[in-house]
Amino acid sequence: MPGLLRGIARTAVVAGTATAVSNRVSRRQAGRWAQRSQDEQDDDQQYQDDQNDPPEAAPPADDMSAKLAQLNQLGELKAQGVVNDAEFEQQKARILGGS
Repeated sequence: MPGLLRGIARTAVVAGTATAVSNRVSRRQAGRWAQRSQDEQDDDQQYQDDQNDPPEAAPPADDMSAKLAQLNQLGELKAQGVVNDAEFEQQKARILGGS
C-alpha cells in the first residue's frame, strides 16, 4: 500500500506542477497578446492621426518666379559693380534660403 500512495502522491505533484506551469504560460501569453494588441491600436491611431493632418502645401510657382527675378537683378548689380562677390553670395544665399 505505501507504494501505491507514493505513486498517487507523485502523480498529484506532477499534475499540480503541470497545471501551475500551464497557467503561467497562459498568463504570459495573454499578456503578450494584450501588449501586441495595444501596440497595434497605437499604430492604427497614429496612422489615422497622420491621415487627418492637412497635406503640406507646395510653394506657389510665382514664389519661384519672384526668386528668379531677384537673382537676375542681383546678377545685374554684380555685373555693374554695385555689389562685390561676398555681398553677392550673401544675398544669393538669403534669396535661395528664403530668409
